Amino acid sequence: MNSTSRPPGANNYLPMKKTILFILLVIASQAFSQNDSSFLKRVQPDTSNLKMNMDAVYNRPFLQMGKLPVSIGGYLEANSSYFATDGVTEGLSFQIPRMTIFLSSTIKKRIKFLSEIEFEEGGKEIAIEFASMDIEFHPLFNLRGGVIMNPIGGFNQNHDGPKWEFISRPISSTTIIPSTWSNVGFGLFGKYARNNWVWAYEAYLTNGFDDKIISNQQNRTWLPASKENPERFEESFNGVPLVTAKTAIRYRKYGEIGISWMGGVYNKFNLDGLEVDKKRRVDLLAIDFNTTIPKIRTYINAEWVWAMIDVPTTYIQQFGNKQQGGFIDIVQPVIKRKMLGWENSTFNVALRLEYTDYNKGTFNETGENIYDHITAIVPGISFRPSSQTVIRANYRYHWERYLLGNPAARTAGFQFGFSTYF
Repeated sequence: MNSTSRPPGANNYLPMKKTILFILLVIASQAFSQNDSSFLKRVQPDTSNLKMNMDAVYNRPFLQMGKLPVSIGGYLEANSSYFATDGVTEGLSFQIPRMTIFLSSTIKKRIKFLSEIEFEEGGKEIAIEFASMDIEFHPLFNLRGGVIMNPIGGFNQNHDGPKWEFISRPISSTTIIPSTWSNVGFGLFGKYARNNWVWAYEAYLTNGFDDKIISNQQNRTWLPASKENPERFEESFNGVPLVTAKTAIRYRKYGEIGISWMGGVYNKFNLDGLEVDKKRRVDLLAIDFNTTIPKIRTYINAEWVWAMIDVPTTYIQQFGNKQQGGFIDIVQPVIKRKMLGWENSTFNVALRLEYTDYNKGTFNETGENIYDHITAIVPGISFRPSSQTVIRANYRYHWERYLLGNPAARTAGFQFGFSTYF
């Protein structure tokens, strides 16, 4: 989307902005009306148990204000970038890609509410990424309803900027899996822990994709195009729910592995009782893994996703019916000690390798390979004055080959910025 375009329903953003600002002003006024000078209290995430990707939604620092029943938190990302493609550059740019605000409340024992509101690109867009109520019946059986973050892959659940050493989000987790993909729906989740093991599951029914995944300005199969439709928070595009299910297991010594699936019908197949098309499905399967190697403390995080899309035969072959891609991050702490006056600071070196193929297959006429893929390598360094703040610098180099396999377009550049919880 270019800088001047607005998604459908953009006129609804202004009332949303006013509502959010009003809520924040009420919270602030109530907090500062407290007579207790210690009304501000930082609520740190509980780290006593083995944490998993599914816990990321609550595993954040919050600020408790006096006796208010609401806790508040959030994070900010800001960076600069200089890129050139085949020697052509637009120069140096500065960005605030997102600022996110969390509001949480324990309504009653075992009844929780949490919302995550994201201001993107300096406030040009506002999105409710998460806003749900959790009712805890048993560790293995809990109900969640509202705006739900579909648990496909690991990044979609655990995407907060301060947790990552890289400025850009993984390509496969943003262009195959729509980044921070969320919908309205209901479902169940639970965990079972014993000794050094913990097993978890999530399963949800939500609104889903629409036919923009094959009818968009990208002129390719593009699942993120469905995010441009705000009506998915009001009604289903075709009346068929999107199903998302994930199971994961974690062992203290070896890390976590998760398997997730998301699938449903994306097209309108029935119009006023008349069948206009067959049901066309989109299905995604993802595997994610993370671990920390003992003694040397090397952190490894990886994800791979496959997407299968039933594209009509009337579409040309540049619209892929199979996509796949993934990434692996390797982060090595080099120094961990007091630095520049900050206790327990950490200096890291990091490397990301990623690959994304938007059209896996061969041409029907010639049997030759269909291209349209990106390969990238991203080395970087980062400094953490605390676990909640990261200052990072990346060098990014990627090769992009288009449909017919012409010589790759090469893009290289530097990024520098920070991300912090507040």
